[in-house]
Amino acid sequence: MCAKERRDDSFIKKPVYPGGPTAYRKFIKENLKYPIAAKTNKIEGTVFVKYSINHNGKVSEAKVIKGIGHGCDEEAIRIIKLLKFEIPKGPRKLRVLFHQKTQITFRLPKEKKVTPQKIVYSYQYLPATKKTEKQPPKKRSYTFTISSYQ
Repeated sequence: MCAKERRDDSFIKKPVYPGGPTAYRKFIKENLKYPIAAKTNKIEGTVFVKYSINHNGKVSEAKVIKGIGHGCDEEAIRIIKLLKFEIPKGPRKLRVLFHQKTQITFRLPKEKKVTPQKIVYSYQYLPATKKTEKQPPKKRSYTFTISSYQ
């Protein structure tokens, strides 16, 4: 007896982000701009977004299900609308609208510790030579070196 070929479980293929979930998270992290209003008010949290993906793989609609305000909701929608998915071809090339949910977390960036700058002064003193009647007095010269650490 011949073994039956296994059929594909799903008739309609779901959209996939190119590069998988890791690339999806990386894209969001690189393109996310923390809103100024949220940063000044020290707002952190998670925005839940529901969005639709058309047959071309573009996000056609995006709606905030649960937001935190202060510009974070608008930023989450902006990021989601930038996404572009790949849709594997189905057996009949159907034009299907897919709905997905995701969450985008807003965390304030950690403040960098400011290290004090170290300034070093060094100087060099050259004494004048003995004066002679015809020679004008030599000028003193100083050398300053300034270095700092950052």
